[in-house]
This record gives sequence, structure tokens and C-alpha cells, in this order.
Amino acid sequence: MTVHVLAIITAKPGQRATILAAFAENRPNVLAEAGCIAYEATVDLPDVGPIQTPLGPDSFVVIERWESLEALKAHAAAPHMAAYAAKTRPLVATRAVHVLGGV
Repeated sequence: MTVHVLAIITAKPGQRATILAAFAENRPNVLAEAGCIAYEATVDLPDVGPIQTPLGPDSFVVIERWESLEALKAHAAAPHMAAYAAKTRPLVATRAVHVLGGV
């Protein structure tokens, strides 16, 4: 079963660009992991209109797809993820991770 992850991250004011730079630096490591299908950071598109509920200037969503729950768990335990977390944790205000499967 393919596993989908939505990680909604709100940076401390003014820190989103710093976190996104660290994300971009770490992204090739994640994409090289066994079982990684997709791993990208996304931000609000401007001028969408009333259909959008904006996240705001300090927030972004990481969209991930994994071949299995085992691959996701291995990703979470990877040394490069521990290094990324240590680097960005002081810059994060809130984080919500949603792990989803297809129905």
C-alpha cells in the first residue's frame, strides 16, 4: 500500500525561508532513500481567490509518498533526518504530520 504524508509546518516568524533552504539541502538524501516516491515542500500559490484557505507566510506543507509504511519508518530513523531536525527544530513553531493510506 502506498503511504502518503502531509506534514504541515509553521515556522517561527520570518524563519520559513531558512527552513526551506535546509529542506532543499536535505531533499536529495531523502529522494535517494529506498521506497521514496515523492518528497517536496509546497507553499501557498498567490491570487487563487476564494477557493483557497491560505496557510500564511510562515507555513508550508511537505508532501511525501512512500512505497510502504516500512520505508516511511526507515526514513524517519535516517541519520540525515535527525541532522535536519536538529538544524530546524529551533526555527519551527508548530508541526502536524498526517500519515495517510489510499481507500
